[in-house]
Amino acid sequence: MEVSNKKILLVEDDPNFGSILKDYLMMNDFDVTLAKNGMEGFEKFKKDTFDLCILDVMMPYKDGFTLAREIRDKNKEIPIIFLTAKTMKEDVLKGYKVGADDYLNKPFDSEVLLMKIKAIMQRKSSEVKAENTKFEFQIGKFNLNSKLRFLTFEDDEPIKLSPKENELLKMLALYENDLMPREVALTKIWRDDNYFTSRSMDVYIAKLRKYLKSDENVEILNIHGEGFRLVIKNKDK
Repeated sequence: MEVSNKKILLVEDDPNFGSILKDYLMMNDFDVTLAKNGMEGFEKFKKDTFDLCILDVMMPYKDGFTLAREIRDKNKEIPIIFLTAKTMKEDVLKGYKVGADDYLNKPFDSEVLLMKIKAIMQRKSSEVKAENTKFEFQIGKFNLNSKLRFLTFEDDEPIKLSPKENELLKMLALYENDLMPREVALTKIWRDDNYFTSRSMDVYIAKLRKYLKSDENVEILNIHGEGFRLVIKNKDK
């Protein structure tokens, strides 16, 4: 993947480590902006456009988790990698909960970080391309046209989906037979991940199940605590 001119915001309070990591990433053709704490990091984030953020967790004035939440309020899609000296499971889970794409414990191999950055950027690029270009999906005996918001079963009259029903079914179709994480759907469609939006999504899932019940080979499974799977059985038959 081409990384030249890809812009990274690096927020690290250790000046020596931050400078070394910035130089390493720039040697690998990234354009890197370094901030020395969370407050400075957020100010720099608001003034420029970045492709990825690397955030230290333990920082003065504003920690990495708080900064990540503020970044997510401004941009739901930008990849975030956390760097931390702590290895507690609770901190790792907290990092993912506030929107981390990956997590690295210090000290780490700089080549591993480089590979993670490239993999995340490649994945994000593929996701955006699919979401922006693909609008027609075959879901068992159903056809979904997400531009027109029509869900059609064989030769029946199409069902006109609501905007949220349409976005949710499209996302499930993009994740077909794979786990669609609950948090991903909530942040992309509802722009928030809380108790009320979560319950709202459950209502929309129930509506979609009702629409799809005409085809016994199509099912939306609830993966407890994680998300949903759109399962299409006997697809090749």
